[in-house]
Amino acid sequence: MQARSSTQRGSTMGYTVSQRKDRGTWVVRCTVNGQRTQRTFRTEGEAKQYALKAEAQRQEDEFNGVMGRKQKYTFSEGLQRMVSEYDVRSQKQHILLVARWMDEHAPGVIIGQELLDAARRMQKALKEKGLAQSTINNRIQVVKRVLSLSYREWDWIDLPLDGKLRKPSPKNERHVYLTEMELAELLEAVPKRYKVERKVILLAMLTGMRRGELMGLEPGNVYNGRIVLRPNQTKSGKPRIIPLTEEALPLVLGLPFDTTGDRVRGAFEKARERIGRPDIRFHDLRHCYASLLASKGEALTSIRDLLGHSSLTVTSRYAHADPARWESVVAKLPRIGNQTATTH
Repeated sequence: MQARSSTQRGSTMGYTVSQRKDRGTWVVRCTVNGQRTQRTFRTEGEAKQYALKAEAQRQEDEFNGVMGRKQKYTFSEGLQRMVSEYDVRSQKQHILLVARWMDEHAPGVIIGQELLDAARRMQKALKEKGLAQSTINNRIQVVKRVLSLSYREWDWIDLPLDGKLRKPSPKNERHVYLTEMELAELLEAVPKRYKVERKVILLAMLTGMRRGELMGLEPGNVYNGRIVLRPNQTKSGKPRIIPLTEEALPLVLGLPFDTTGDRVRGAFEKARERIGRPDIRFHDLRHCYASLLASKGEALTSIRDLLGHSSLTVTSRYAHADPARWESVVAKLPRIGNQTATTH
């Protein structure tokens, strides 16, 4: 194991600034109330600026009598706790990419206003890089969830800051909807060797569940002909109930599914290639489920609850699928042409 080499360049009150020659970085260290903390920076200037600011904050806290009242935690610590306590498989890729960005551009960032500022810089940088708004929103959601848990569950911060991070509505929303016949064709195209994966794909069609939610299903999630998702199994952090059709009931026997998310994706991609629809994504099955319900006249409020949407604004994209809805609206208009003509 290679020994760490560092050269101390100075200190600001209780904070020491030193260089790590093996990595070419600068480290700020401090011990307060027996607790040692450190943060890493790319340049000496950034390290010294942080040390000065941190020492000023320490003195202010001490003056106001709040020193040691609430320990400060880093975003990295928040991510680690979130991953260990919650099912985050549906966010796995975004969590890794956000962690990588923060490590490079805001190492050791503290949960609070400092994290908010870093998240906004990340938002701007990703937009300048040309990423789709939906992708940027998924990255921001990772930060929002850490902030939310830090306030509501872990008591790490005193204010609910997650609401201060905006997620603009994406202008690149996908509108890929398959008919019942096309869904059946896609299912039939799944190679025979993917028996378990075929069940997962069919259940996605019949429930509108996300792939991460499907892969996290356990026997305890099935009750009285329904799938009951716990708060730690949903993207919104809220429980959700999805009724099962007769066709779906046999699919949930023997949970959990003996497969992986990668195998399900592989089976799905082979099926879409066979039917000549490389544009279809697994998540589109969720949209198809909602669109089919709307086409059968189901209320948007019911579809919202089944999908677990936070508001009707998100669900309203499926309103187009129910033409009868508009027919019933215009049927309420008066028959103007048949009114008794005014005589003169």
